[in-house]
Amino acid sequence: MSVQPESAVVEMLVELACRAPSVHNSQPWKWVYSDGYLNLHTDRSRLLESIDPLGRQMVISCGAALDHLTTAAATFRWSTEVGELPFPGSPDHLARVHFVHGAHPQSHEFDLLTAISRRRSDRRPFGPVPDGSVLTSTMQRAADNHGATLTVLSPDARETLATASRLSAGIRKYDATYQAEIRWWAGHVVASRGIPPSALADRSESANVDIGRQFPEPRRVGLHDRSVDWIDRSSVVLLSTEGDHRIDWLKAGRALSPLLLESAARGLATCPLTHLTEQSGSRALVESLAPEGGVPQVLVRIGTPPTGGAPKQTPRRPISSVLSINKR
Repeated sequence: MSVQPESAVVEMLVELACRAPSVHNSQPWKWVYSDGYLNLHTDRSRLLESIDPLGRQMVISCGAALDHLTTAAATFRWSTEVGELPFPGSPDHLARVHFVHGAHPQSHEFDLLTAISRRRSDRRPFGPVPDGSVLTSTMQRAADNHGATLTVLSPDARETLATASRLSAGIRKYDATYQAEIRWWAGHVVASRGIPPSALADRSESANVDIGRQFPEPRRVGLHDRSVDWIDRSSVVLLSTEGDHRIDWLKAGRALSPLLLESAARGLATCPLTHLTEQSGSRALVESLAPEGGVPQVLVRIGTPPTGGAPKQTPRRPISSVLSINKR
């Protein structure tokens, strides 16, 4: 009989996994630990029906949480064997994790563990990436392992991205259902859901990020950093997959996580962008920028963070509401 982690360890790992980013901090995941396996499911009660009707961003969010979990597990000397969907008869069942004791973590893995708690989605303008070294070999290797492609878009692509962002915003402007949904999830917090005002950029900040999603303006004063010209000078990375099915979305999330954590470990700020791939028109514009083709899933702004203070940590659901442990 194989040795498996105690319930307290599983709780700790799931709590770290749930620090992963999710669409509008919806945290659309459920975990079940039973018979030595940790199972990951989507929580459809957290689906954003207007913003994400197919559940694509929901599954990407869960994929990021899954990679956060396997990253954290390694530092506690647990290797992970992950079985991915499909699971017949269980459409919300995304993955099954089996733990194997005896991993030998390297020092960099502890850096990533620290990054899990330190990473934030920063919606303010960034300075440029030092030396222009946006992607590391570790990021590229992780993407390859999950059948995803990372592409650093050229500065010339910025205008196309801005056009795609304006197109997406224009389509959504008079969509009352969308506007009501985004106002519910962004700018206030009920219990432990949604994006709090402290995590949103104010009007003067967001006006200088030409490819950001338009959120309701928070009731706070922006943290300005004139040393970055207050104009966004981030690099933009496109994460794409070969297909556009649930397994591709899951793999996209698993590739997104190391991109964000590696960046945080290097002291860089990041902001995932999914509004550019929600509508067919804007998604087609983004797809035209990928030299290797593929289906665009997520874009990520990466750059030097402003010095005026990092966004506060967004709230997370209590572990008891996302994890069930079935004891024999």
